[in-house]
Amino acid sequence: MAEKEEIKENLEDLKKKGDESKDSSSPFAVARELEECQKLKEEYLAGWQRERADFLNYKKEEMERIGEFFKYANLNLILKFLPILDNFEIAEKKLPEDLKADVNIKGILQIKNQILDFLKNQGVEEIKSVGEKFDPNFHEVVGEVEVKDKEPGIIGEEDKFSSSPFAAARVIEEVQKGYKINGRLLRPAKVKVTK
Repeated sequence: MAEKEEIKENLEDLKKKGDESKDSSSPFAVARELEECQKLKEEYLAGWQRERADFLNYKKEEMERIGEFFKYANLNLILKFLPILDNFEIAEKKLPEDLKADVNIKGILQIKNQILDFLKNQGVEEIKSVGEKFDPNFHEVVGEVEVKDKEPGIIGEEDKFSSSPFAAARVIEEVQKGYKINGRLLRPAKVKVTK
């Protein structure tokens, strides 16, 4: 029975203390409440700042992703232009020199130049091939040519570990032009290399 009375007294004491903390006139209660509010404010502010930083990072990454998408969005259209350009190249190579001065031929060759300008504006550039060292990243070998008065390629230090059998070869002839778009391979150049 004494225990019950003791528990009852403790409960009444706790209630009194609770009532005192609710009393706004107590300086101790005001200071504690102000401290709690300050902690909550700092916690909410830090959370808001983290979320804002996360959102800004997301927005930046999304803009970069969209930019990359638009850089390569017209890839299929450009790939459809390349065979047309190839045909212009073939026609120009086979054209006799005396006909190149003809006004009609100049007009047709001007169309080729317009296509080249359009592709350049889209970030497309030709891959340099003839006379260059074979690069398996940008060249596709379609044939080998034995060239007199030239030794076969000598493998240098950088070529020792190359997996390509044409690592030391030089490009002698370009069968079909290769192209890059914004630094990435669009179509490899089809080439003939030295034996």
